[in-house]
Amino acid sequence: MDILTTFKVGASALKANSIRLNTISSNLANVETTSTPEGGPYKKKSVYFETKPVSFQEQLSSSLKNTAQGVEVTKILEDQEPPRKVYNPSHPDAAADGYVEMPNINILEEMVDMMSATRSYQANVTTIKSAKRMALKALEIGR
Repeated sequence: MDILTTFKVGASALKANSIRLNTISSNLANVETTSTPEGGPYKKKSVYFETKPVSFQEQLSSSLKNTAQGVEVTKILEDQEPPRKVYNPSHPDAAADGYVEMPNINILEEMVDMMSATRSYQANVTTIKSAKRMALKALEIGR
């Protein structure tokens, strides 16, 4: 794999994990949101990745066995699980029976996802930095 492909793959992973981190942050920020413009409580969002196919030019210039693929966000879906109900008759959004529909967001799961996305982001930054150092060292050999 050449140096530019390494940068492209790393950059695609950085972009995808940045979107993932923003989505997780949105979920955490809205953990107590009971009313949205669409109606009802906030719905948790999940990010889905898929491998990003290489361009036609890159396929021509390399063998198919050694082709590296990046990653891209293909969709961000709202959770379809029913909201959790909490008894709080004094809440402004409480139903007649006193229950409030709250977002179905587990803070611990979101924090674990956030840590995972952060580690993945850091690993890709390290990969890009290592490739940069190797390229600079290769240029120094030519001096």
